Amino acid sequence: MTGREYESALPRILAGETAAALESRTLDFKRQGRSREDTLRDLAAAAACFANGIGGTLVVGVHDKVPGADAFAGTDLDPIRVVERIYELTQPALTVLSEEIEFSNRRLLVIAVPRSPDIHQVDQRATHRVGTSCVPMTAVQIASALADRRNDDWSAQDAELTRADVSPVALDMARTLLRRSPDPARRRYATETDGDLLRILGVVSDAGRLTRAGALLLAEPTGAQGNGLDRVVYQFRKTPAGEPTVVQRIPGPLLPALVRVLELIDARVDKTPVNLPGGQQVQLADLPEAAVREAVVNALVHRDYRLGGPVRIEHAPTRLVVASPGPLVFGVTVENILTTTSRPRNPLLAGSVRVLGLAEEAGVGVDRMYREMVRVGHQPPRYLEEPDQVTVTLLGGAPNRHVARYVAALPEVEQDDADTLLILYHLLTHRYLSAADAVPLLQKDVIEAEEVLLRLSTEPVAMLEPTRETARRRHPNYRLRSSALSGLGPAVRYRRGQRDDAGRKVIELLQAAGQVNARMVRVALDLDAQATSRLLGGLVDDGLLVRISESRRGPSVTYGAGPRLSSRSARHRHPGKESPSGENPLF
Repeated sequence: MTGREYESALPRILAGETAAALESRTLDFKRQGRSREDTLRDLAAAAACFANGIGGTLVVGVHDKVPGADAFAGTDLDPIRVVERIYELTQPALTVLSEEIEFSNRRLLVIAVPRSPDIHQVDQRATHRVGTSCVPMTAVQIASALADRRNDDWSAQDAELTRADVSPVALDMARTLLRRSPDPARRRYATETDGDLLRILGVVSDAGRLTRAGALLLAEPTGAQGNGLDRVVYQFRKTPAGEPTVVQRIPGPLLPALVRVLELIDARVDKTPVNLPGGQQVQLADLPEAAVREAVVNALVHRDYRLGGPVRIEHAPTRLVVASPGPLVFGVTVENILTTTSRPRNPLLAGSVRVLGLAEEAGVGVDRMYREMVRVGHQPPRYLEEPDQVTVTLLGGAPNRHVARYVAALPEVEQDDADTLLILYHLLTHRYLSAADAVPLLQKDVIEAEEVLLRLSTEPVAMLEPTRETARRRHPNYRLRSSALSGLGPAVRYRRGQRDDAGRKVIELLQAAGQVNARMVRVALDLDAQATSRLLGGLVDDGLLVRISESRRGPSVTYGAGPRLSSRSARHRHPGKESPSGENPLF
């Protein structure tokens, strides 16, 4: 949840959920204690915790363990005094916004905490938000967070090494990568002198000394500057839970280590031949090569080198887990990683790796990982952020031929659009998708999400269509068109045709009784409540049933013949009016 997330949380608490279940990285609920000063000190600590992370919202006057109306205890704190006391208790002083609201006949206080360029302490203690808890920050975490927020490029600092410390093997590997590049300009770089090549890579200062980026990429690490000799620890398991059959500790300069681990992964990834529309046959990897490369390169380039330890890679035939020391860069979260405008933690190092052709431009790599996984029917990457580590998991397996063929037949611009592919993947397992549902999926606001859905429902894509019942809404529910269902075949898990028999029985029951409700359908078809609800909802969306009772929820809701069923009856009364060729009048 982000922004004014409390507005949606409060009604859910009133309806029976607990506030604790709705708390998040950016939302916290507090009760007013017996001591006004203790409460203010607690709020100051919570505000500093949010500010040290990505910001958040405190709602005062709500019991976090009690559901329903009893959760709203209210508060009599003065919002101006709260702002003043938080400012006084935090070092450096933190400015927040506070406003009164009324909910469930109780006065509540909403405190908006911005993310801060500083690290704030209360009682000489700095914390940051991890999940729904405030966790103390270590000295290294504080230094790293301040450097990120102040745009200090650790990789651009002097490594106290000279050009003589460059590994000839690493430099030769850099030339090999450049010679293999499809870019003519990069191929020319391979013929430059050693000194000119180091300057092109941006890893030496004007005085000819190596930067930390240069030392990492091209020099043998030492205990003083290498934070441990192993750059990567790679393990391969034949099954995700089995014992490792291959363990490789890869030391040395970062560039050879990076190339080596990519070779180790590629050698153990199976490939499947797939015939695309037009007769072209391609070999699709169980773990897409481009997604693997981005996961590994990002882990090694954007990790926090102020923290010790190697990047750890766990590899199984259908799974790759990459754990990188350090949190996400300031301003980037798991919830916005796909769309946020980000900068690399180590800009100079990232620029050098891009010159070598091993990484995408800043902000493109994550998008590419999502795109490459989904285009063959795999789940999007999973990110997990912990205080000292970020883990990305790629779950692969044999590519879904039906998804791969369908994507290959889309307009070229849509084949490479992460939004298009994420929506397609979602609708393989869900019948409907609204703009509100697409917000967390696409990591965009509801207006942008609606624009994407609308684009995909019109030519030349024409992949989606709004349901009949919601078509006039501002944000309708969308589903796959019949042509898309046909092209995707068994890749669609639910298939509308699976309810044909049950739907026909409901229509027969309607024709016999004149109307139906959920109770009648459950008894007649021996279904549970959820299956009955899905069946009736689908028939309403298809225009075969329509609600005719005032009641909108529950087993007693009554349904009559919908517009499609009525028009079918009219055609039966007028035989000269045939139904369109090939159309199933019920489905």
